[in-house]
Amino acid sequence: MSMLSFFRQKKYFLALCVVIVCALLWFGVSYFSVLESGLVQGEIRELFSGMEAPDDVLYIIEEVVSGLEVPWSIVWTGPERMLIAERPGRLRVFEDGKLLDRPLATFHDVSSDGEEGLMGVVTDPDYATNHYLYACYAYTKEGSKEMVGRLVRLVDDGTSASIDRVLLDHIPSAQFHAGCRVAFGPDGKLYITTGDATDGKLAQRLDSLAGKVLRVNPDGSIPNDNPFPDSRVWSFGHRNPQGIAWHPKTGLMYETEHGPSIFDGPAGGDEVNWITKGGNYGWPFVSHEKTREGTIAPLLLFTPAEAPASAMFYGGTLLPQFTNNFFFGALKGEGLIRVIFDERDPHKVIRYEKLGDVRFGRIRAVVEGPDGAIYFSTSNRDGRGEPSPFDDRIFRITPKTPVLPEAGVLQ
Repeated sequence: MSMLSFFRQKKYFLALCVVIVCALLWFGVSYFSVLESGLVQGEIRELFSGMEAPDDVLYIIEEVVSGLEVPWSIVWTGPERMLIAERPGRLRVFEDGKLLDRPLATFHDVSSDGEEGLMGVVTDPDYATNHYLYACYAYTKEGSKEMVGRLVRLVDDGTSASIDRVLLDHIPSAQFHAGCRVAFGPDGKLYITTGDATDGKLAQRLDSLAGKVLRVNPDGSIPNDNPFPDSRVWSFGHRNPQGIAWHPKTGLMYETEHGPSIFDGPAGGDEVNWITKGGNYGWPFVSHEKTREGTIAPLLLFTPAEAPASAMFYGGTLLPQFTNNFFFGALKGEGLIRVIFDERDPHKVIRYEKLGDVRFGRIRAVVEGPDGAIYFSTSNRDGRGEPSPFDDRIFRITPKTPVLPEAGVLQ
């Protein structure tokens, strides 16, 4: 063997050793981080399916539907019928395992040039009898450049859905900070989030619907027990909330909210908030770790930004390790974040993690399906992601069926 060949082989051997050592170090760090439970503010630890505790259910993530365009909301009208709101203005139907070509409804006046579009969609609690759907979307006023939001009620006849009533109109909106998440609370009232429409001072004005969480009756009227007289405002001082959900046991309301984006403050400062009646959450006076008398500080802050785009409490038992846990999709953070609250003190966070195997790009909606599985949608075709040929898609998390040994085979 020549001296040159010897050194070449030695170089390749050393390179292989370096790769092996790095892989072992990476695995060790990842594995032991799963075992740690104390997390500091702003730190995201990764979980790997089935490794958190001995009684956890191993899970798999499988694709449900592909070929979508920015699916903003997911709702069900029955065990086999899923409705998907695509931001450009289409309400799609996925039924009996197939995505139908014809939308259930198309909002032709929708504006979707920026982050806005057809956004929040929810079914009525009495959908089985009244077939009502509710949708929130942005549009530009005819004859002007002013963008506003609109909340409508639709009637679903099975093959199409038409607007039955405009419940709320002329909500301040913009290509950015449009809010528009809608959900029914356990009190039977309809809640709507609104962004500050890039004008932060509106979030503190009670005569403006911008930068708020709104609360209305299902017919759009103002509930008598709202905190401010003749006002739909439930809470204020929000920048751009896009997720609201209620704890299955305590009934308390929680919200996710985007923090500043350099042009209106230091980057980061995304929030998870406990929402209380009449509460002031401080924007634009405070953000990040700043506090101010009379305002409510967030329960969690994320810097760098994760860009929270949804909110859900998992109330099922199919995946028992997640029961009563809070989830939200992260756009910039590209993952699914899980938060565990202390049920004895619902304002206390025990810990929070990013699910380590949910790496499908930007994640927007996350919901619990009628089958007890967790469903989430990607948002890679929103102009800020890197879409695959099949994006956007919806995935679900379900238990992994154990593989039983064959009869007579020892394992």
